[in-house]
Amino acid sequence: MNSYIKDQIELFQQENRNRGRLLVSCPDQPGIVSAISQFLFSFQANIIESSQYSTNPEGGEFFIRIEFECPGLKEKAKDMEGQFTEIAKTFSMDWKLTHVYHVKKAAIFVSKELHCLLELLWEWQSGDLMADIALVISNHEEARDVVEGLNIPFYYIPANKDIREQVEEKQLQLLKEYDIDLVILARYMQILTPKFVAANPKKIINIHHSFLPAFIGARPYERAHARGVKLIGATSHYVTNDLDEGPIIEQDIARVDHRDDVNHLKKIGRRVERSVLARAVKWHIEDRIIVHQNKTIVF
Repeated sequence: MNSYIKDQIELFQQENRNRGRLLVSCPDQPGIVSAISQFLFSFQANIIESSQYSTNPEGGEFFIRIEFECPGLKEKAKDMEGQFTEIAKTFSMDWKLTHVYHVKKAAIFVSKELHCLLELLWEWQSGDLMADIALVISNHEEARDVVEGLNIPFYYIPANKDIREQVEEKQLQLLKEYDIDLVILARYMQILTPKFVAANPKKIINIHHSFLPAFIGARPYERAHARGVKLIGATSHYVTNDLDEGPIIEQDIARVDHRDDVNHLKKIGRRVERSVLARAVKWHIEDRIIVHQNKTIVF
């Protein structure tokens, strides 16, 4: 990591040393917001941002994200988690309390096409993607110069379906060594095994070059062109064992017409892909996403 990025991260951590985020999902019922607010007040926390959503006030699911400022948060964290556990039991909550000063460590996986990787690196360099990009893993050498030029470790690990398990063993070792919080598939054109996915639940974000659920799998632009579509798009989603069917985080589209050949579709699509993936990654690292069943609530 270069010194400029390191300084940015250290400044961010200092400015947010007392900032926390609480994400909750539970069956909807009266008293949830009151209980959470009273809990935060008891620790002298001030709510900075609050967003909530209910699927149905009568018998539905309730979701809330709260960002708060709490003096001495690091020292209070263990006690806060212990006390909130009791509240969570009362309301049957799934919950997560995170600390903003903990900058998430990300690993980027990429193959030959670099547009999504370059977008992430640009956002990172500009300070708009507040993450620690700890390493980049690729089954090709194309990204090496760009990545190493930014003092990010680059690992070339050739991969194909015949050696997939051996490759993933090396990759999982690296993720453990670097203590990775998030894996970003920036056009990494390999299918992950159930073992790899299970080791990183809700921690793998993919970009698919299609507006899912249309054109799942390989060669979506070729199939879209053959179908004569008038809109193409991209979808960023969490990875599950069902190919391209994980919870969708973000999507976008661009209009095309009969004059656009496959290469032009791909060129237009790349612009959509890189922005969609960058937004999805930002929302994840800002703890704005709650996964419920196979859907996401994005605050």
